[in-house]
Parts: sequence; C-alpha cells; structure tokens
Amino acid sequence: MKKIKKTALDLLDDLYSLAYWMTGSEELSQELVYSTYLSADTGTEEGLLLKTFRQCYVARFGQKTDFCKTEKPGCSHPQIMGSLMQWAADIKLSVLLSEISGMKHGQISEIVGKPVETIRLWLFWGRKLLSTTNLAEMGRLKAS
Repeated sequence: MKKIKKTALDLLDDLYSLAYWMTGSEELSQELVYSTYLSADTGTEEGLLLKTFRQCYVARFGQKTDFCKTEKPGCSHPQIMGSLMQWAADIKLSVLLSEISGMKHGQISEIVGKPVETIRLWLFWGRKLLSTTNLAEMGRLKAS
C-alpha cells in the first residue's frame, strides 16, 4: 500500500489543533499558524512544515514557566532559561504530535532533531505529567 503524503494545505487543521494546544488561545494559534505558513509553499512536505512550526513556536512563544523568573536573585542565566523553555516546548510538542497527529517516534525524532530514545523518554514523562496535571485540575474542580 502506497503511503499518501500530506501537503501543506492538508495539514492546516492539524497545525491549528497543535497550535491551540501549544498556546491555549485562539488568537495566538492563528498567529502561529500564519507565521508557519509564511515560510511554506504549496509543495512543502509534512516534516519540513512541522519543523517550521516548531521553530516559529519557540521563536515566538517558547514555553511559559513559573519556576524561575529573571527578577529573582540567583536566576540570572538567560541561556539556561532558554534551554529549559526549549526543552519543555519540545516535550509538549512531541506528545501532541504523537497524540493528535498520530506520528511515529521516528517521525517526531526528525522534526524535533533528537534521537528516538530521547523522544520515547519524553513521551513517557510528558504523558505522565499531562495525566497528573489533568487529575489535579479535576480534583480542584470537584472541590469548588
């Protein structure tokens, strides 16, 4: 059976879903998808389009974290913060590519630029963190 390759236009809905999960905002999702498609044309393949999406996301949004703000003493290492933000964004994107787009570990590895073993580890911990976060939020909703 011949595998059908998706074009940039075929991926529009998937990219919007990924963008919404990554940003949590309809407006920011549109902005992210728009900036991704500015770098693509109708012949752009799926892997390259998703790599571009990743680059646009990290360049524009990174990954918002509350564990270390730059105003706090002892947290004056922007390179470390940038690396942690990149790492968190890549884990989140890996889980979403697997769960929403149904991509295999090897495909995600090519997009993120990390070894397959790293992707497997990220997926394990990312899913665990996601389920723990959802359970904690459900508990807060029930208590309200």
